[in-house]
Amino acid sequence: MTVQDIRSFNRFYTNVIGALDYGRHLYAAYTLTESRVLYELAHAPAMDAADLRAELSLDAGYLSRILNKFEQDGLVERGASDKDPRRRRITLTARGRDTAGLLEERARETVAALLDTVSPADRPRLTEAMRTIRTVLGGDRAPRPRDVVLRDPVPGDLGWIVQRNAAVYAAEYGFNADYEGLVARIVADFAEDHDPHLERVWIAELDGRPVGCVMCVRDEAPATARLRLLLVEPDARGLGVGDRLVGACVDFARGVGYRELVLWTNDILSAARRVYQRHGFVLVAEQPHRSFGQDLVGQDWRLDLLGTPEWRPTATTRQ
Repeated sequence: MTVQDIRSFNRFYTNVIGALDYGRHLYAAYTLTESRVLYELAHAPAMDAADLRAELSLDAGYLSRILNKFEQDGLVERGASDKDPRRRRITLTARGRDTAGLLEERARETVAALLDTVSPADRPRLTEAMRTIRTVLGGDRAPRPRDVVLRDPVPGDLGWIVQRNAAVYAAEYGFNADYEGLVARIVADFAEDHDPHLERVWIAELDGRPVGCVMCVRDEAPATARLRLLLVEPDARGLGVGDRLVGACVDFARGVGYRELVLWTNDILSAARRVYQRHGFVLVAEQPHRSFGQDLVGQDWRLDLLGTPEWRPTATTRQ
């Protein structure tokens, strides 16, 4: 490979990006750089201005002007940093999250239109080539929490949820094929009949591959949602993936008007239990049972989305 090869590829790819019209039509009132800032803020719970500047390699004055514009538009709030009081923490407001979500939706639609021009037979080859470029030029840099992206499922992801749940739980807890059957039924029920306004699946993606998932579905109880099938791949743990997946589920359930969010799990899943507790879930029932080839203790957890504590558990339900 020569310098000319890289420069030639850069010119070609710049034309591809131009075809996506990132700077004008797609982002309307926001420049490409402003949209990148919104993207970073949307994929990190809170960032210091200094970290944001370093991540995007932006001039301090330029970033300050962007943030001033965002603040005037009601997209961001600034406060003291948790790490260093001398720094400024930047967080998206509800309006900022909505704007970032709209930009993300438009970006997906535009890229999907580009992919429509690529034959299905060539897509795996294209994906592998892009992954190779990232791996070779990215070196051995360890993944960071902000490298993880939460997205909607695409064809094949629901099958991945079944396969990885079965494989991970068999390897770590000795669950037998009964668990795979349970997961398959849950996923099939969602795929065949769900309300997209009230039910949703999230896939956590890292470097182009899925590394986690969670589902939010309607429960039998009125105004109640159920969190199901939280999973984080072993090699992606420690990046806050579980926290973000549960947080997305909680925010969605609250946003569409559910009064409470419930889940069923087993006491051996200690890491998941700590995530639930951090998000305010309360243990309301326990019951020993024999399932998946193991003696387990099932647990019902509940989160009041309206802040009222008056609730009593009914019959123990299943995951």
